[in-house]
Amino acid sequence: MGMAAAECQFHVLAVDDSLVDRKLIERLLQKSSCQVTTVDSGYKALEFLGLRQGTESNDPTALSPSPQVRKMNLIITDYCMPGMTGYDLLKKLKESPAFKNIPVVIMSSENVPARISRCLEEGAEEFFLKPVRLADLNKLKPHMMKTKLKNQKLEEIITPSNDENGTVAAVEPEIKDSVEMEIIKMLPIQSETEPKRVLLQVVQQEEQMLSNNKRKSMEEGLSTDRPRPRLEGIATAV
Repeated sequence: MGMAAAECQFHVLAVDDSLVDRKLIERLLQKSSCQVTTVDSGYKALEFLGLRQGTESNDPTALSPSPQVRKMNLIITDYCMPGMTGYDLLKKLKESPAFKNIPVVIMSSENVPARISRCLEEGAEEFFLKPVRLADLNKLKPHMMKTKLKNQKLEEIITPSNDENGTVAAVEPEIKDSVEMEIIKMLPIQSETEPKRVLLQVVQQEEQMLSNNKRKSMEEGLSTDRPRPRLEGIATAV
């Protein structure tokens, strides 16, 4: 049992009011190296996620989900369920800041294009027709991997590391430096020399302007000196 839990890469919440369909999806997900939690209604799904009280008070953030629930990598739900449909559950999840980024997949035994379009527009990643096959679930691995990597980065930021003496070491500066390094890598190489190039252009423009002004003043000086002898000559003749 411990080995099986250790081999699980992803945590999936499966929601379906049909016991047969729940067992089928659970078995398929376990074959895909997933830890599976199953519930039989949308209300129980919200309760498991810590959103049940928020549903009753129209506040999707009324309850704070546990750290384990926050690590949920994917939620797959049936569309047709009594009380709360899969579409209603999808809307509640997308309204919650804590779960709006978790991939949601809708399943249905009915191929209704309008229903499929509505779910995809609301934010569902996939819409599968029942019975769900293992090949369908293989399409979900990129979505689950994305949320897993995001959760790992959050853990690195939140969880402090202990040094050899048992004291808590600061992690944030290292993360900040690494983020800055990633930003620097994304910048174009020429950005480092751009300020120097602009400054050089300004200096060259100023030198050109000074040279032009000096040349202009010299020309004006020559033009004012030339007529003077003729004016003086005319005055003497008179």
